[in-house]
Amino acid sequence: MRNRNSEKEQGKLALQIRISYLFLLIPILFFLGYVFYNLWETNSRYDKMLNSVVTASEFSLDFKNDYDYETYLLIVGNKTPGQSLLPGLLTDARRVVNNLEQYTGTEDNRKRLESAAKYLDNLETYNARIVSNLESGGRYEENMVIWENDVQIVTGLVQNTINEYIYYENRELQTAQQNNRAHVINFIRIAVCFFMVLISILVVYSIFVPIQITEPIEKQVRAEQRQLRKAEFELLQAQINPHFLYNTLDAIVWSAEAGNQKQVIAMVGSLSDFFRTSLNKGKEIVTVKEDLQHVTSYLEIQQIRYLDILSYEIDVPEELFSNKLPKITLQPLVENALYHGIKNKRGGGKITIKGWETVDSYYIEVADDGIGMTEERLAAVNNGLLESVPEENVLYGLYNVNERIRLNLGDDYGLVVDSKYQESTKVTVHLPKNSTEIVENQTLQKTE
Repeated sequence: MRNRNSEKEQGKLALQIRISYLFLLIPILFFLGYVFYNLWETNSRYDKMLNSVVTASEFSLDFKNDYDYETYLLIVGNKTPGQSLLPGLLTDARRVVNNLEQYTGTEDNRKRLESAAKYLDNLETYNARIVSNLESGGRYEENMVIWENDVQIVTGLVQNTINEYIYYENRELQTAQQNNRAHVINFIRIAVCFFMVLISILVVYSIFVPIQITEPIEKQVRAEQRQLRKAEFELLQAQINPHFLYNTLDAIVWSAEAGNQKQVIAMVGSLSDFFRTSLNKGKEIVTVKEDLQHVTSYLEIQQIRYLDILSYEIDVPEELFSNKLPKITLQPLVENALYHGIKNKRGGGKITIKGWETVDSYYIEVADDGIGMTEERLAAVNNGLLESVPEENVLYGLYNVNERIRLNLGDDYGLVVDSKYQESTKVTVHLPKNSTEIVENQTLQKTE
């Protein structure tokens, strides 16, 4: 009898324990479902936005120049309608515009795509009129009027419309990231309240369970945020590479046609080194020596292309070579120095890279003697580097480099810009000597 009663009591206790676990498990399962649903929705939104920006970046940066030039060649008779590249340029542009229609989620950008499609229709009409005039006896003056008053204006509108689309898609991406951060904060607050209620109801069972559940989730959310931010900045960097590759290959072709064999070999070798160090076996963190090799390959290519206006000097002591930094840190700074400094100045210019160290930090400075910046522009750039969403007038190359340094090494490090109008610009990279230790600690945190 006692055994039966004991078995009944044990059965009741086991049932009570199971019910207690069930009451704990059910809200936890609902909670986990809510978390993973939100993560899935966040990933889906970001994937759609990233796909939109990636597709938009396929639009040729030289569309206007290429289309205007091809139209001129057709009008002056250097090319026949059958030889003209105009149909291909229009087809490629339409493909990009049509693909973008399935990605954008904003009404303004849909209208921009509709406008771009209409502009392309107008260009096709102008092309048909020019061909018709050529077949009717030339009509050179009439075709030149079409080229100057219609074609050049509309190609500019197409280029500006796509550029505006990319800019506002990037702004939407950054805004979504900020909203997601606020959502995570609210979510954590709700989670704390939720687990406090569980603690009050199930004191024994809810001491450890909430911690075991929330810690992996919070780590996953933070890691997801970090990876999404890195993907955003790496995308902005990646938009530069296709244009650079196109121009370099074009220069190689011209050198080959001119019979400059040594120049072709030098450019191909430098281009190979450039992309090999860019890939770097997928590593995000490299040594100063590796990043200097990458920027040297870039400068060698650009010096061949801009032989009359570009010279450079690299003076970084070997004591700094073993320090670590995010890859492709120096190349965007050199690119800004060339395109925004030296090319905007009449005559030649020089880019200088030098480094030095203090007790706990080291510095690498990229300087040019180009056009420089006004005080207002300089203040806007330095202020923009510290903002979570930069203003339109901030150079995205500098912002990208600064954010990757802060993400990997901390907010105490990054870029400082100094410039004098009509004289020079200096961009100083501030990095910690113990960057290797910081990077290794972050790597361990990601794998936990």
